[in-house]
Amino acid sequence: MQNLNDLITRAEGLIDKLALLLPSTQPTVDWSATAWRWVMANNKGYLQAITHPHQIQLANIHFVDAQKTEIVRNTRQFLAGFSANNVLLTGARGTGKSSLIKALLTEFSAQGLRLIEIEKQDVRHLAEIVQQLRERPEKFIIFCDDLTFEANDDGYKALKVVLDGSIAHTSDNVLVYATSNRKHLIPEMMADNLATQHGLNANGRHEIRPSDTVEEKTSLSERFGLWLSFYSFDQDEYLQIAANWLKTFDLVFDESARKAALDFSLTRGARSGRIAYQFARDYSGKIGLAQLLNQHQVNQTQLQQTLPK
Repeated sequence: MQNLNDLITRAEGLIDKLALLLPSTQPTVDWSATAWRWVMANNKGYLQAITHPHQIQLANIHFVDAQKTEIVRNTRQFLAGFSANNVLLTGARGTGKSSLIKALLTEFSAQGLRLIEIEKQDVRHLAEIVQQLRERPEKFIIFCDDLTFEANDDGYKALKVVLDGSIAHTSDNVLVYATSNRKHLIPEMMADNLATQHGLNANGRHEIRPSDTVEEKTSLSERFGLWLSFYSFDQDEYLQIAANWLKTFDLVFDESARKAALDFSLTRGARSGRIAYQFARDYSGKIGLAQLLNQHQVNQTQLQQTLPK
């Protein structure tokens, strides 16, 4: 009996492995959507429609006016059929990098802009994704949030091909917009710098020649034609962003809310647009629950007063 169970288990394992090798029928892409995410299943990838994209307004993103102006201009050029650049947004966490890209979809989806979200571990599939989009009439932004590569990760080579093109021309209806907390997407190791050469040039002066490894790692960021840098907010900027988000919840940013916003930022140990938004959600929920409980208490009191004594 035990031998039979072992045989069944091994047979099931073999069937599972064979299933991975067989061609699978991928879902038909829903081109009526405005946003998709790249999903992997059985070692095959496909575009999964996002039925309810995050609706962020450009007007709700503050203190990054210069960056906003540049990325909107670049996107307008792209939609109008003029040349435009791939964009790398780098800098402090929570300063609106990914929100700015999502807001572009809200602003320009009616003009044919579409957004495809891809995880950084799936960057190696970029060429496959672009091939699916090449003949489409829409304009696509492939969006990768928090893009970084480990030292032994060769996925950046697939990204380089899409950014620069290989023997095939890059697709005119696709751009890559990526965010990262660091300017150089691949970590630079001390061992890489040890290969740096020192020597004399033709004029007899000392010259430093970086190793090929360092050049390879730093060149990836340079393949993005437009760099936008984001910086941490000070206290006044944080409070203004918190006030703006609280306004979207139909609440007034009074002195009580101001103190709560500062206390909230202290618990997080930072001030950013993301934290300001999280504060607004937290504060709005607290106010709403307090009002509900207060109304419930009033109703209970009124009920007690109507009962015979």
